[in-house]
Amino acid sequence: MKRIAMYAGSFDPATNGHLDIVSRALNLFDEVLVAVAFNPDKLGASLFTPDERVDLLRRIFADQGDRVRVDAFHGLLVSEAKRRGVRVVVRGLRAVSDYEYELQMALMNRFLASELETVFLMASQGHSFISSRLVKEVWSLGGDIRALVPGLVYEAMNAKLKSAGAAAKPKAGKRGSG
Repeated sequence: MKRIAMYAGSFDPATNGHLDIVSRALNLFDEVLVAVAFNPDKLGASLFTPDERVDLLRRIFADQGDRVRVDAFHGLLVSEAKRRGVRVVVRGLRAVSDYEYELQMALMNRFLASELETVFLMASQGHSFISSRLVKEVWSLGGDIRALVPGLVYEAMNAKLKSAGAAAKPKAGKRGSG
């Protein structure tokens, strides 16, 4: 029987920290389902649409073949896990502050679906400070984020900036400078 894990999140944008968690999860599981959460309440604050995030992640993990699948979902994570027959959820932890929130979520998920296990993977030291929110903030202010996100994501973020026009230009510095 295949050992399948689900790694869910907004991935807006996907970071190298996310890729690190998937890579390490593949050492433990036969397959990882990267589940892009669709939250209509956050749509206005999103950089990428759920479809764009799925497309980027599929392209990023294309070399993994069937070992990494990427799909979007809405609603409860436990409902999606049940629907797909997944019994393990992988969550990444960057700092102690993540643990309290993630523990509450894991306990709620277990309350809702007692058969669902949560596995916590500590972020690699080089990725422990990276969050999608912080990456977007630094990028919007003209900071260099190339070492924090996959190349495809960096290109897509800059394409978004170009298509948004002058209103979305960074407030300080030049794109790609430190």
